[in-house]
Parts: sequence; structure tokens; C-alpha cells
Amino acid sequence: MSWLRALKETARSGLTVERRQLEPVIAARGALGLALVVGLSLALFGPAVAASSAFGAFQAAIATFQRSWRPRPTLALASGASLAVSTFLGYVTGAGSHPFLFLALLLLWTFLSGLAWAAGPTAGIIASSNVAIMLVTVTLPTSVATAAGHAAMIFAGGVAQAALVVLLPVRRWGAQRDALADALAAEADYARRLRHDPVAPFDPVPLMTARSAAAVTPRQARRRPAELHGARGLAERIRPVLASLADPAVGVPEKGPQRDRVRELLAATAAVLDAAAHAIRHGEPVTLPPPAVAALRTPDTGAILSGPPRRAAHRLAALLGDVVETAEPRTETSSDEARTRPTMVRLGPIVLAKMRAEMRPDSPILRHAVRVSAVTAAGYLLGTALPFGHGYWAPMASVMVMRPDFTQTYARSVARFGGTLVGVALATAVVRTAHPGVYLSAALAVLCAFGMYLLMRTGYAVAQACVAAYVVFLLGMDGAGLTQTVRERVLLTLLGGVLAMLGYAVYPAWETPRLRGRLADWLSASGRYAAAVAARYAEPAGQSCPDVREALLAARAARVAWQEAVDRATHEPVRHRGLSHATAEAAGHAVAEFGRAAMLLEAHLPDRGATPLPAAAGLAEALRRSTEQGAKDVRERREPHWDDLRETVAGWSADPPDHFLLERGGRLLLDVLDELTDALAPDFRDRVIQRRPERS
Repeated sequence: MSWLRALKETARSGLTVERRQLEPVIAARGALGLALVVGLSLALFGPAVAASSAFGAFQAAIATFQRSWRPRPTLALASGASLAVSTFLGYVTGAGSHPFLFLALLLLWTFLSGLAWAAGPTAGIIASSNVAIMLVTVTLPTSVATAAGHAAMIFAGGVAQAALVVLLPVRRWGAQRDALADALAAEADYARRLRHDPVAPFDPVPLMTARSAAAVTPRQARRRPAELHGARGLAERIRPVLASLADPAVGVPEKGPQRDRVRELLAATAAVLDAAAHAIRHGEPVTLPPPAVAALRTPDTGAILSGPPRRAAHRLAALLGDVVETAEPRTETSSDEARTRPTMVRLGPIVLAKMRAEMRPDSPILRHAVRVSAVTAAGYLLGTALPFGHGYWAPMASVMVMRPDFTQTYARSVARFGGTLVGVALATAVVRTAHPGVYLSAALAVLCAFGMYLLMRTGYAVAQACVAAYVVFLLGMDGAGLTQTVRERVLLTLLGGVLAMLGYAVYPAWETPRLRGRLADWLSASGRYAAAVAARYAEPAGQSCPDVREALLAARAARVAWQEAVDRATHEPVRHRGLSHATAEAAGHAVAEFGRAAMLLEAHLPDRGATPLPAAAGLAEALRRSTEQGAKDVRERREPHWDDLRETVAGWSADPPDHFLLERGGRLLLDVLDELTDALAPDFRDRVIQRRPERS
């Protein structure tokens, strides 16, 4: 993609306003916390302290909106405490009297905020926001004592927001309910698509999100509703059963009464899963559609289906019964086998370890940390040198828009400039025409904050318009910043955005050259999963196989990393030095089909105590060696070959394994790996272009 086209795409993305379901009650709660803090601070301490406390409450409320599975009060307290520390240290180092000492702190703090992305987007966003707000709040105190007071009030703002979340709860466990319900709904959609496409793909992201949401701290485990425990594991076990029931390669023929019966079962499964998802989302009893219940309970299944499809149908009915039972709201809670999440105290060493792991030259997180610290420092120096006053608008814009990837950085730069232009213009016009007093300015700031909380998920440009107006009204309570015109504020914001964009262009972290490595990681992880499944035919252990489960989770994580990398690379303005778009699409499809073939084998794992199949051990070892070597070939730009697996499968011609699926599964795995080789062949793109006129 050319630079011109990339800029157009990112600009369009940044200015897009999406239709999202609004949450006015939660937005009103955040605005109420802000209003209480500002009102009390104004009455007791005056406008300057009120501005500090308002920033603390404002940022703490934003933290509670982040996509995190931690308790919202914890996020608010963490945000308020970290911002208080940042502000106090910023003033002590001398933002006004010792600018170079403050610049050193700014470099260190911004570098650490960049590394914080290693712990996840929530930590990265909170850390970046702390740096941005620190640039404003350090200009408010006049002494070390008052700086300590401002820091205390900032933390008090976070405490107030945390207390409101506890006192005025809105949909407790709502995020976890939605994650689990989305996973069941995704399974229902998968069942419907299998009715028309027996080899339909499945996106594992909802299941991975539900698994992340299921991790709880020991305190949360004692309070978690019972219906949030267990259904996710059942959904995981349903997916391979659905795939094996629908796939003609291991199930029923593509046409005939057996296929019609399978379609009825898939439709009934979708209806039951949707009912369970609705019950979990709203905390209500499960109401099953009578036609779906009748379709699952009819004795015709045993008469029409036979062999593996019949076993799969019976297993599906049993799993659906367990899902319905688990989804029923109950008064007691269950914390057995709960996935544990570290507390905030124990999280510190884990985050530090992740940050240290990113201290390597090829790390995108490290490049982001270096880039954002350099750009923010440059923006601070330029903003201070320019005769506009309040030069913090430039570095504040830079640190808020910069992200570890190209698309978000450029899209947010355009969106912030557009939003700031609108927000500052409107707010300044109101201030200069209406001349609002202290309390009216505070009320207008709270109103803008409410608009930001309400509309923040609809688009970054809309949110930034509210934020820009909020800052103008807040600093206008005691007349601060009124000497600065709209033109000057917008120019400084534009300067910060341009610096951010130039910083990424000069010191980029392109995803395109790393596509082969991502594909190799996915292939290697999928190979380990397939080998673990095959090994369980040689050593039967039933459905409970921790090694298979761990290999599956690793394969899913590698698949998501590949998909995210492809999405980022699609919009990068670089010539492909990794994989072309057509090659990446075909190669990704082949590896996904490889994983699906392994999943079909997993759906029919032999029961514990069944007769071992020695041939499966050879298949597992061949899969492991072939995929590891193939992954190495992909990284080193060679065509992968699967000699070990081919020899193993060919050796079954004289003495095939005594199992209805193992031989067929081995051949299917080899076929899709051959498709991967074809996709990575040097002439693949030319062959695709030659076939296009024929298709048209």
C-alpha cells in the first residue's frame, strides 16, 4: 500500500463514528463522581485544587471503562494513585524552575508508559493518560506543600470514583456475563453455519475472551455467580463435536436423510445455545424453545444415524444438557477449579518481568517506548519554545495518540486534531461570549465529561471533542488558559500529532516483515496440538487431556497473533518483504484447515482404558517433526516439505491403523499441509492472477 493510500485509510478510520450501544447510567455515574469531587474541592479549597481533583476523578472514571476483567474500583484506585505520584514527582523535579530536570523525568516516565503496553492495553492506556495529564497538572501548584495537596486531591478523585462503583453498582459481573454469553452465541452461530457449510470456519476469539474473563482473584471467586462457572468449558467441548457431526469426511454424507437429520440437530443446538446465552447475559432462568427440545430428544436419531455420527449426536445432547443446567441462576456460588488471577500486589513483579522481556532490539513494544519518549520530549521543548503559552498541548497530543502500531497512531492523530479543533472552538466560543463563572465552568466541564463517557466507544474523534472542551472549561474556572486563542491550541495539537506521525515514519515497527515469523509460530503451535491429539490415540486418556488442552490454547493464541498481524500489515505503507496479501490469505486458510482436521481427531478421542493404537505414536512424532521443520523453512523463506509425515501415511497402505478415523485424519492433515506448500510457492501469486479471468 502506498503512503498516500495509507494516509487516506487511516484518516478515514480515525474520523469514523460508529453506532454503538450507549451506557448512559454508567456514564452518569462517572459524571456524578466528577461533579461531587469538583463541587467539594471548589467549596473547600478553590479552583486550582478543584482542577487537580477533577483530573484525578476524570481519569479514574475513564479507567473503569477499559476492557479489563479486574474489579472497576481497583482500576479507579490504581489510576488515581499512579496519577497522583506522577503529578507530585513532576512538580518536585521542577516543571517551572528546573525544566531540564523535569524533561529527564518526562523521558523516563514516558519510556516506562510505553513499556507498560507489554502488560496489556489497559495498563498502556492508563500509563499514557497519566503522562498526558501530568503535563497539565504540574502547572497548577505553587510549592512542594501545595503539590502534595494536589496529589492527595487527585488520589481522592480516584477514591471517589471507586466508592461510587461500589455504592451504585451497574450490572455486577456484567462484563464477565457478556463474555460468556458471546462465547455461547458464537457457538450457536457456528452451528447454524455448519448446516449450510459443513466445513465452515470458526473464530476462536470469543472463546479466548471468555477464558480470560473467567480468571478471578481469590476474593472474586467467593462472590462469583454460579452460572458463570462451567459453561465455558462445556462450550469448548461442544465445538469439536459440532465439527465432527457436520463434516462429510468423518460424519454423514452430504445428501440424504442422515444429512437432513444432522441439519435438524444443528438448528436445535443453535437454539439451545442462544437460550443459554440470553439467560447468562441477563441472569434469568433458561427458557428452551420446545421445537429444539423435541428435535434433540426424538428417538429418530438412533434410527437414522449410526457409528461415529450417532455417538457424536448423543454426546452433543449430553453436553447441551450440561450447558442448560450450568446456565441456570442459583443462589450458591462455586469456585472449584477457578482460574486464578493475581492480585494487584502480586501483579507488580509479573508486569516488571514482561517489561524486561521486551528489552530486545526487535521488540515493537521497546520501539514504541523509545519512539513515544523521544516524540513527547521534542513536543515539550517545541511547545515551551513557541510563543503560544501552555505548550503542554503539543506533548499531550503526542503521548495520547501514539500506539505500538502504525494504523492506530495515524488514525488517532487525525482524529485528535479534528476532535480538538471542534471541542476547543466550541468551548472557547462559549467562554468568550457567555463569560461563565467558576461554578458554571465546572458544570460545563462535568457536562463535557459526561458526553465523553457516553460517546467514547463511538469514535476517538467524538471523544476528543468532549475532552478538549472539558480541559478548556476546567482550566477556565480560575481564568487559566483564557489568554490562549483557539488557533494557538489547535496549532499545538496539530504539532503534537505531526510529531507522532513523523516519529513512527522515522522509527517504525512494521508488521509486514514479521508475517512469516507469525505464520511459522502458528504452524508450529498447530503441529504440537495435532501431535498431542494423535498421541492420545496411542495412550488413551478419555476426554480429560491437559496436554491437548494446553496445546490447543497455544495454537489459538498463535492464530489470533497471526490474524492481528495480517490486519495491521494490510494498512502499512510498505512493500511486502514478508508475504503478499494473496499468499497470506491462502497460507492462513491452509493452517486453519490443519487445525480443524486436528480438532476432528480430538472430537473422537478414545475413552480411558480403550485399546491403544501403536500407529498413532508414529503419527504424532511425524507431525511434530514435520511441522517444526516446516516452520523453520517458512521463517527462512524456503518451501516447506513434509517428508516424515508423508512416509508415515504412505506406510499405512499395507497395514492401516485399526481405527475408523485415524488413517483418514492423517491423510487429511497431509493434504492441507500440501496446500500450505502450494500457497508459499514462488509462483503462487502469478497462478492466482492467471486464474482470475477464468473465474470471471
